[in-house]
Amino acid sequence: MNAGSNSPVLIFTNSDPSWSDQVKANLCVSALVLAGFTFAGAAQARDQIQIVGSSTVFPFSTAVAEQFGQKTEFKTPVVESTGSGGGMKLFCSGVGVEHPDITNASRRIKQSEFEKCAANGINIIEVKVGFDGIVIGNAKAGASIDLTLKQIFQALAKDVPVDGKLVPNPYKNWSDIDAALPNTKIEVLGPPPTSGTRDAFAELAMEGGAKKFDMLKAMRKEDKKKFKAVAHAIREDGAYIEAGENDNLIVQKLEEAPDRFGVFGFSFLDQNADKIKGASVGGVAPEFEDIAAGSYPISRSLYFYVKKEHIGVIPGIQDFVAEFTSEGAWGDEGYLTDKGLIPLPAADREKIATGAAAQTALTGL
Repeated sequence: MNAGSNSPVLIFTNSDPSWSDQVKANLCVSALVLAGFTFAGAAQARDQIQIVGSSTVFPFSTAVAEQFGQKTEFKTPVVESTGSGGGMKLFCSGVGVEHPDITNASRRIKQSEFEKCAANGINIIEVKVGFDGIVIGNAKAGASIDLTLKQIFQALAKDVPVDGKLVPNPYKNWSDIDAALPNTKIEVLGPPPTSGTRDAFAELAMEGGAKKFDMLKAMRKEDKKKFKAVAHAIREDGAYIEAGENDNLIVQKLEEAPDRFGVFGFSFLDQNADKIKGASVGGVAPEFEDIAAGSYPISRSLYFYVKKEHIGVIPGIQDFVAEFTSEGAWGDEGYLTDKGLIPLPAADREKIATGAAAQTALTGL
């Protein structure tokens, strides 16, 4: 069967059956994996690329999958939004047709994930695709605010310093933190712990805010593990509401209640600019140019990871990587910029594309 220009992108969500069951039901997978994590043979392998991972990278990966299905003889890849952590868990579980070929991530692979992949016989090709900003946004009808990293930590941390002591977060309204902020209830919708956006938000925003307190700075010098536990712990009293991996659902809920805020990637702000707006952080708005320049405080790199053992067995993987890393896709004027991707510098793109084409595996972090 040829995918052709009419081949749709198959999209699975967290409400679907498990990844492996869904794939087996839809693609009639019959290949067996031999001992030692090797394929039974190319003839038995499935003929459609399987991609999992980050909800932030999902729209970019989906756009590339659509182009790939239209421009090549290969079937359009299946793209599933599982969150970065969920995608890594699936990806690193093993080699074989029941495991995904590519996983998207809105943060770099963790050491523990890298080690799990290695233990399961997986060589990883890492592809950094661009930049993204993490936005604290609300509905157009809501208040326009400028937050500091310290205020973000005070609003969302489980425990905060008050009068030199670490206490359960006492702040109920934004104005409790600073009278210049809105006198409205702190209510922030955000991603769950499995999300790369949550990981990056904790590292960049929460840790950045925690470092503004002298007592927490001192804690960091004495015990980094303890500091990280305090800095990353999100309050559980209803002020922060886990909204799943569906960023579009967050946008919908923000429209319903203009006093709410949400945490999501810049690409969703860019795609929904008629409905929502982003708060400035440290006086810098979450805009394309400021994220690309590194002046917006909460910005991060985006990635996808390829299972080297599947290249040449599952048809089209290397061609898909070539499409994603083409100037027409991820370049300054590429179609992914229309989706909100902030491109890497040209020299970085060239180096990364060359490494990906050479199938250079990641040897360590």
